[in-house]
Amino acid sequence: MDVTERIESIVGPSVEGMGYELVRVMLTGGAHPTLQIMAERLDGAAMTVDDCAEISRAVSALLDVEDPIAGAYTLEVSSPGIDRPLTRPKDYVRFSGYDAKVEAKGLIDGRRRFTGVLRGLEGEDILIDTPEGPARVPFPMVHRAKLVLTDALLRSAAKAQGVEMDPDMKVGADGADDQD
Repeated sequence: MDVTERIESIVGPSVEGMGYELVRVMLTGGAHPTLQIMAERLDGAAMTVDDCAEISRAVSALLDVEDPIAGAYTLEVSSPGIDRPLTRPKDYVRFSGYDAKVEAKGLIDGRRRFTGVLRGLEGEDILIDTPEGPARVPFPMVHRAKLVLTDALLRSAAKAQGVEMDPDMKVGADGADDQD
């Protein structure tokens, strides 16, 4: 078990008991690492600064006791955001119909990067319609993946928050952003 898996096993049950779900646990940096904990509310409501602060206090206490990271580190708690990372199989089902970027750990049919419309899962395979045609990426082969910020995604997020937007208004990027 690596350190992020250990941290997830330490904090996951408490975070879930508080009404949240872990989206990603990631440790980055060298001499002074940053522990990023990304979470969302189980009830589907938007994450607030107060939610992040509540999770941060609880997680800090748990990590102080268990001490899974040697030395000092920075704890960062956040929501996944609109152009969120796709980290769990259920994310590919939930966001089916939206544009995404998927990067594989190795070559699949001669390529590593797939950008297109998510079509869900079939078994362990992520289905994605790319400009080159349909592609299948085995979930265990995913290095990283995220939604692409588009007008459709922004409209969906606004609707989920009860905000009405003019359907003719262009609000988003063209999807040409870089992978996190």
